[in-house]
Amino acid sequence: MEETMKVPMEEIGKVTHYFTNVGVAVVKLSKSLKVGDKIKIEGATTNFEQEVKSIEIEGEKVKKVKVGDDIGLKVIDRVREGDTVYKVS
Repeated sequence: MEETMKVPMEEIGKVTHYFTNVGVAVVKLSKSLKVGDKIKIEGATTNFEQEVKSIEIEGEKVKKVKVGDDIGLKVIDRVREGDTVYKVS
């Protein structure tokens, strides 16, 4: 029987918008984030993990972002306004 390990997670932001046609979430950050970080997005009907592959600020690709930034984040599944974004350690 497989034992599920509790992975430490830190809340880093909230989804404020989702662009269905391009699969991009707009996230208001409360902590820093960079390409290569592993994140988990959770909400009422959302629950998945992914590696951060692409971050944009106002249409410009960036490697890392800081607290308070509103970022465009390419996501692998649909997210909804109000979903919580966590950084997975």
